[in-house]
Amino acid sequence: MPNKTIYIADDDLPLLQQAQELTGGTLSGAIVTALRRLVRIEQAKQAGYDEITVKVGLGSSSIKRFLGVALGEWTASGNEGDETYSLFRTGKGRFAVHHSRSELTTPVGPSAERSRKWSTGWRGWIGDWSPDQAWMRTPAQATFSVVDTVEELRPLLPAELYVLALRTIQDDPDVEDLDI
Repeated sequence: MPNKTIYIADDDLPLLQQAQELTGGTLSGAIVTALRRLVRIEQAKQAGYDEITVKVGLGSSSIKRFLGVALGEWTASGNEGDETYSLFRTGKGRFAVHHSRSELTTPVGPSAERSRKWSTGWRGWIGDWSPDQAWMRTPAQATFSVVDTVEELRPLLPAELYVLALRTIQDDPDVEDLDI
């Protein structure tokens, strides 16, 4: 195996030591790991994909990152908070669905029904000014699913987004290199 010399600034040595510890190996192993990731991401970007990061779980308990392209998004807002479905094609030709719900504040206790009434419609603009209110807060939550086929998307998506998916998903997108 050929040897290569890499010159590192003194200020960057702690970074290299940290990378070596995180990868659990040698300095060359850490560099090769970083280069593999860089090459994979740059090749995907040239093919039209982006690095996508989504939060999954209750609150932001987990983060998922993958290479993909956005195919569509559906959002609804109502008394139960906001709900969003995002559809992606992954770098390996699969389909990913990210479903998120916003934080929800719900009235509870003996005056819950009155508080619920005063938080909807035109009354929501005025608000409930009574002193005996109790509320429960549910953190935002999200799920992430990956499937192989368009048919498997049907139960994961709202009907409108599924129809859009059927129209926009092609087996291989046409790529035209322009020299302009």
